[in-house]
Amino acid sequence: MKRFGFFIFLFCAVNSFAQDSTYTRGIINTLTTKAFWGRGYTRNGMEKAADYIADTYQKIGLLPLGTTYKQSFDFPVNTFPGKMMVSIDGKKLIPGKDFIVNNESPGTKQVSKLTSVDSLTYRATSSLQVLLKDKLTWSVATEVGKITTIQLNKKSFAAIPKEISVDIENKFIPNFKAANICGWVKGTKYPDSLLIITAHYDHLGGMGADTYFPGANDNAAGVATLMSLAKYYAANPQPYSIGFICFAAEEAGLLGSAYFVENPLVPLSKIKFLLNLDLVGTGEAGMTVVNASVYPKAFAQLNEINNEHHYISKINSRGKAANSDHYFFTEKGVPAFFIYTQGGPSAYHDIFDKPETLPLTSYKDLFKLIVGFNQKLME
Repeated sequence: MKRFGFFIFLFCAVNSFAQDSTYTRGIINTLTTKAFWGRGYTRNGMEKAADYIADTYQKIGLLPLGTTYKQSFDFPVNTFPGKMMVSIDGKKLIPGKDFIVNNESPGTKQVSKLTSVDSLTYRATSSLQVLLKDKLTWSVATEVGKITTIQLNKKSFAAIPKEISVDIENKFIPNFKAANICGWVKGTKYPDSLLIITAHYDHLGGMGADTYFPGANDNAAGVATLMSLAKYYAANPQPYSIGFICFAAEEAGLLGSAYFVENPLVPLSKIKFLLNLDLVGTGEAGMTVVNASVYPKAFAQLNEINNEHHYISKINSRGKAANSDHYFFTEKGVPAFFIYTQGGPSAYHDIFDKPETLPLTSYKDLFKLIVGFNQKLME
């Protein structure tokens, strides 16, 4: 009878926290504001986000995983803090909407005629080229190349471009300082056994002085879901300890998680399972689990819970992939799943990944699925 009563309590607690989508939405809205400037490499965007997350950890009641919440490291990065001007045939273009500059590009200032190489490639000079693209997709570079490459949105041009004027400033930072944000809830029965939930909080930052990339689905949604779970577990401690890590520098090449694995704040052997959340703000078309075929027993348990409660419409199996922060953990023998949802808005690595168009379709059900899966792991 006592055990039945416990499950009733657990069911009510999980539903109560899962229904608190206002809290989750609030974190997404905060992290995507102009003040955080894309959580990247200019205007202290990533540092501000790190401070906000560490402060939220403290308010929730998480313990630091190390001596502090922050695990600091540094790495090189190419940034674009200043001038970002491109005009084609006298028409000034809008950064992010009409064009982007390739992330490894050096700065340049020049006016030049354009020569067609093929239908999608134009050469201006030996140090400047132009590519026509159906979609503009930006990223982060840790080095500077020799050629400045401008990508133009094909939809912005009716005629063949003939002349380009460019004034772009870059700044290479050889030792950009960042930090992983790490906290935990101590287990009530087996504190040396850990379940870890991770999400990267960095995004692409800004391109020039007026354009930033909000990164709502990638990955403010993952951080917000992690925070909601942290809030739940802080109020409902489990037999195992539950850890929460928000990684920096995922967009620069999984650098934050790689650093953690090589400098772990807890012995990796004590991590019984890790769930990495990235791109979890949709769900109309279900979700995918990377490493599902690597850990078939755990994937079967996840499906068993989902089939019983009908949380997610479809769970797709995927094999091993080095596409998010789970990767280096599994390379070191830590069992891990990377979960991402599918459907909804297609915005990705562009200025249109905004909170107002992010549906959070499966947030409540994903929350309950994760709690149920973690409980199964602790049995």
